[in-house]
Amino acid sequence: MPDLSTIIETNFRKEVQGAKKVKNAYLLVHNEKKGLHLNIAEGKTDGEPAHTGQPVHMASVGKLFTATITGMLHEQGKLSFDDRISKYLDADLMNGLHVYKGKEYSDEILVYQLLQQTSGLYDVFYRLWSIMVEKPFEITPRIAVEWGKKNMTPVAPPGKKLHYTDTNYYLMGLVIEKVTGKPFHEVLHEMIFDPLEMKHACMWGYSEPAEPNGHPMAEMWIDGTDARTIPQLSRIDYAGGGICAPLEDSLKFLQALTGGRLVSAETFDRMLNDDVPMGFPTVGFNYGYSIWKFRPIPLLLPEKLVCWGCMGVTGAFMFYHRPTETMMIGSFNEMAYRSKAINFMIRKVLKPIVNSPD
Repeated sequence: MPDLSTIIETNFRKEVQGAKKVKNAYLLVHNEKKGLHLNIAEGKTDGEPAHTGQPVHMASVGKLFTATITGMLHEQGKLSFDDRISKYLDADLMNGLHVYKGKEYSDEILVYQLLQQTSGLYDVFYRLWSIMVEKPFEITPRIAVEWGKKNMTPVAPPGKKLHYTDTNYYLMGLVIEKVTGKPFHEVLHEMIFDPLEMKHACMWGYSEPAEPNGHPMAEMWIDGTDARTIPQLSRIDYAGGGICAPLEDSLKFLQALTGGRLVSAETFDRMLNDDVPMGFPTVGFNYGYSIWKFRPIPLLLPEKLVCWGCMGVTGAFMFYHRPTETMMIGSFNEMAYRSKAINFMIRKVLKPIVNSPD
């Protein structure tokens, strides 16, 4: 029988080679108990073979970094998960932010509701994306929120419904900037990248890595467009998903988070377990503070395969399987593969590990 590394690598390369829309893909699997560390790339970027050292845009996996920074600031006493966001954001931005069925709820939005996606606010990302693909223009996260106030409608009062939206994380980034007195990307480097020696990590469009490694950023395709070709899009990625790093650097973050080196066990327990069920089309998940938790599904997902982590629209993922201490990080860099990426991770990566002999 082939070893685990061979099984998983073969599964990955077959998956990518058989996926017509996927141009390049990356996978890192780490399990110290089984002596498994696999970092592989398949496909091409800009006509050249994909390389494991390439910075990979992790899309909404970046939200987990934002939630973690919030948890760190919560522990430092600089903010609380239970604070009203109006404590930190100015009146001009807050006024009219959340008006639902004629009633204003702006002052009732809490920090944890942004992280938990239960503020009831609208999602400006995809509306602005469709406009910017046709005619790129300069924008900031604050302007994006202001645009949403004028052009979109909330879906529910705060705390009443989960509605996944980057608007929540734009606001969370602005709260973090107010609390720290620094731009969000500087906070990201100072609180996570630098201490963890993520030397090749950056925030797309906002910062540069401490040590560039000479490899180009991997292609990332959304609705047939390589997002790298529209640099203005990075401005609305921001705290909702701007992390760009080689997978080895992303592993350092996940190891630190699961190892209690970023937030305490108590804080992380709240981030993980203060959750709400997600509805269609993401049935089978609960959502915490940017943490997706699988729920067991009879015949489809047994308890032994349940794990937690975060995923992104481009088929990016970062998940941890606690029983086997397996870490799985990767991206297929293709929007059409976002659901298939998670299915692949469970069936072709985690399942062989769980079923392998100790």
